[in-house]
Amino acid sequence: MTAHLNPIDVQALGKVAVLMGGRSAEREVSLMSGAGVLAALRSRGVDAHAFDPAERAMDELRRDGFDRCFIALHGRFGEDGTVQGALELLGIPYTGPGVMASAVAMDKLMTKRIWLAEGLPTPAWRQVHSAEETRAAFSALGSPMIVKPVREGSTIGLTKVLSLEQCDAAYALAAGQDPMVMCEQFIAGDEVTCPVLGTGDQARALPVIRIVAPDGNYDYQNKYFTDDTQYLVPCGLPEGEETVIQDLVLKAFRTLDCRGWARADVMIDARTRRPWLLEINTSPGMTGHSLVPMAARATGLAYEDLCLNVLASADLDNAAGDRRP
Repeated sequence: MTAHLNPIDVQALGKVAVLMGGRSAEREVSLMSGAGVLAALRSRGVDAHAFDPAERAMDELRRDGFDRCFIALHGRFGEDGTVQGALELLGIPYTGPGVMASAVAMDKLMTKRIWLAEGLPTPAWRQVHSAEETRAAFSALGSPMIVKPVREGSTIGLTKVLSLEQCDAAYALAAGQDPMVMCEQFIAGDEVTCPVLGTGDQARALPVIRIVAPDGNYDYQNKYFTDDTQYLVPCGLPEGEETVIQDLVLKAFRTLDCRGWARADVMIDARTRRPWLLEINTSPGMTGHSLVPMAARATGLAYEDLCLNVLASADLDNAAGDRRP
């Protein structure tokens, strides 16, 4: 598949703020994503500037005359609808899904409830409020079991629990990141991810990437700071499976009313070959190890042009509300 995208009038994009850094546990990764996006946009002639919401008030975006924002923030206070809401009030178009879609997608429990209600497959789970409830979930869900914060990303605070004795420490680690903690059935098999670009009927799934991490441990270190993880594009899955996953991810994207772009993570059961949706990321990483640029490159879309096209998709939930003085 080759990328076919409409030409973009760079001058019409105006003055652009690349939002990076922020206050979440993923600040370090966000700064790497933002630096890459900023350099890419400038290389294409965009009047782009770095903007860190942890260091500057959001209303400075209006004062300084920014016309749109590329959100390269990850995690809370950036990917969870809060920054999106502020930009709606300021009337400044931004990349990625809107307020509600961003807030829902950041909440793994709410995301799973919606997907389940819509008949989309997602592993069994339980919300827990204590180490005791975590042990009960382990007895119900079986081993291995995943324990993780509900509103974090990049595997921060996540534990793969293999025994009852690990439950207390796993709960404490997750609860240290977020008071909302969930336990999830572990699906043994191929780990894949699939990005989506576009909005509505124009949204399309990019190639599926199969992730082969050392000892099957795709943790924070192996995601961003080592070269030991293998990313397979083409994914090499059995015939027909890639299309099934792409169709499933598009449904997951549209069910949450996402727009612009996102990336969904999926596990494929090794025995049944059934895909299971884990979560969806509405402000995907754009570092040197990130997956959306990798999938885009497989279609012939360079990193710089990917950034430009995402920026061109910037919008507001209510475009009529863009009434800046």
